[in-house]
Amino acid sequence: MAQEKEPLYFCTDQPGLIFENNPVGRLKKELWEASDEQIDAILAEYGMPSPCEWTKPGSYIQTTVRHELVENRRKNDIVLIPVGSTECHGMHTVSAMDTLFVSQIAEGVRRYTAKRGAPVNIALPPLMYGCHPYHHVGMAGTVIIQEENAKHFLMDVMLGLWNDGFRKQIFLNNHGQLWVLESTIQDFQKRYQLPGYYRVIDWHRAVREFFRTKEFGGDYETTFVHADESETSLGLYLFPEMVDMSAAVDTESKSYLPAGHMDTSVDAYGRPSRWSECEGHIAIELAATPEGVVGRPTLGDPAKAKRPLAAILRYLTLLNDDILTAFPPGTVPPTEEVTLRSAAEMEPYLREPMSPGWKSVYGLPRIGQ
Repeated sequence: MAQEKEPLYFCTDQPGLIFENNPVGRLKKELWEASDEQIDAILAEYGMPSPCEWTKPGSYIQTTVRHELVENRRKNDIVLIPVGSTECHGMHTVSAMDTLFVSQIAEGVRRYTAKRGAPVNIALPPLMYGCHPYHHVGMAGTVIIQEENAKHFLMDVMLGLWNDGFRKQIFLNNHGQLWVLESTIQDFQKRYQLPGYYRVIDWHRAVREFFRTKEFGGDYETTFVHADESETSLGLYLFPEMVDMSAAVDTESKSYLPAGHMDTSVDAYGRPSRWSECEGHIAIELAATPEGVVGRPTLGDPAKAKRPLAAILRYLTLLNDDILTAFPPGTVPPTEEVTLRSAAEMEPYLREPMSPGWKSVYGLPRIGQ
């Protein structure tokens, strides 16, 4: 009898929702089907919710005693780099919202992996002030950094972390600056050509299925946009003391074309273009939504935040494990397969920092110079 083939996808009874038959797809399917009690149990494993740990000893690279940091790196040399912004999120919450989200997610993954004996590393957020699309220009409470300045700054951060042995680097982003972070990674490698693993994750887009609206099987009334039902729900779950629902107001952006051309923040509809691929199709924020809100934050509910948070925590854990399986601590992808440099040239730079024979990457000539 012919052996039955493994399915490529798992279909669901929800419109447009399928899960691939691979580790990521199976993980998402499991979380989609999990009960509320199971979701609560997963969040508890990650210590969620917990206060932000920016000043907690041992939580971040910069707050870990040096010899302990070196011991951690020998077990796990991945670094999560939260990047956020200072951006008006309405009168009902705080301008650090984006940075807080990604920091607290990274902290949850660190707590979980620490219990297993090999904690992932976190760098304090290098972008507390982020880059912005044009339509944010002029908003009070929103601080806009020039893109080239941010890119060069982030590349310097990447180089310093690489020099210290953290050669698997993941930018964890919540804010509307994805194109800048993608460009940073590409320019970093064109400039330095260093073997390593470099990744940008727009976390809410990575688990977009879990922000689905009710007509598509999810928990939300409205799609994810900005300072809205989704982000307010996340804030109410992660830092309720910084959310004042009595000041929440609902708004609607002003679009000049019929719906269907541009997608929303998490690419919920698979439309022809992402929200960041156009200007002029909507009024700028200062003119249309000066409240700093696009959507309905009054619908915010902390319970709605649980499933997407459980999904990103589990996904980042899977990614951590897959990276370390492919490239155990202290190793990187083959130099001559991912750069134009030779293995012999890179050998002393790839040694453990400060070990015998190690060379600092700051002394490595750039290709073409």
